[in-house]
Amino acid sequence: MKILITGGAGFIGSHLAETLLRDTHEVIAIDDLSTGTLQNIAHLRANPRFRFVYDNVRHGETMHLLIEQCDVIYHLAAAVGVQLIVDRPVHTIETNIHGSEVVLEIANKFQKKVLLASSSEVYGKSEAAPFHEDDDSVLGSTRFSRWSYACSKAIDEFLAFAYHQQYGLPVIVTRLFNTVGPRQTGQYGMVIPRFVEQALKGQPLKIYGTGRQSRCFCHVKDVIAGLTGLMQCEKAPGRVYNVGSDQEITIEALADKIIALTGSPSQKQFLSYEQAYGKPFDDMMRRVPSLERIRQTIGYTPKITLEETLKDIIDSIKQKMGKES
Repeated sequence: MKILITGGAGFIGSHLAETLLRDTHEVIAIDDLSTGTLQNIAHLRANPRFRFVYDNVRHGETMHLLIEQCDVIYHLAAAVGVQLIVDRPVHTIETNIHGSEVVLEIANKFQKKVLLASSSEVYGKSEAAPFHEDDDSVLGSTRFSRWSYACSKAIDEFLAFAYHQQYGLPVIVTRLFNTVGPRQTGQYGMVIPRFVEQALKGQPLKIYGTGRQSRCFCHVKDVIAGLTGLMQCEKAPGRVYNVGSDQEITIEALADKIIALTGSPSQKQFLSYEQAYGKPFDDMMRRVPSLERIRQTIGYTPKITLEETLKDIIDSIKQKMGKES
């Protein structure tokens, strides 16, 4: 198949492209490199079945040409990372909502199957963990810019389902929970690469808030298996699926584990959210997905443990730091 990946030079997009090329598909990756990098796809560019387009998904003319010639679309392009969302809320809203508007409108014109990557942020401040796909969203005040991201992804989902219901567009929505792995950067607030870099440099691991908040981290390879499995499943369109791991760990325990695995002399340093972000910040204590729906649909089960994931990330960051020194 000829497959289009929006955000194809990003962390997840580059791993997805790698997997699809291994499965002998043709891949077109479009990215404006706002958070993606050419380094992420450097190893793919010699492959004659891979093509990179440097452009923004909001440009309808480009997207029309690309969607017309592809078979299916993985729509991953989005503003990501808590730090980016806090610093650039206008960019977040415009990128997420308008980008999806363009992709869905043109995909509908050609009736091309779309997998839209949404986020666990859609559940907001809900305390009903583990989260099931049809649970209510509980969002915070509009004065906290982090909820603009949750709202923008919720609108993406509403629009995707509207196209499915009104026009029969085959669209699948996936809510990703803390996808991690090699090539992810800590630049935009991602906690694991940030902790690993701090540990390898012997710097304090900066924990925002109490550290008692828990998350479920899933290796990108397991997430890709979920995305490609759903794309291949004829029963998947028209529904939303949680994708990730349901094994939770507190942020403080995560810091302890990274210090132990790196053999670092680093200490833990606790910062208030206001110290970390320079403004008040609304957070949630638990974020755990129910994987029942995706398990029943495609037999999905994450296979890579958190310790294996952390070792993989530590090794990749060590290599990167070695090249830069």
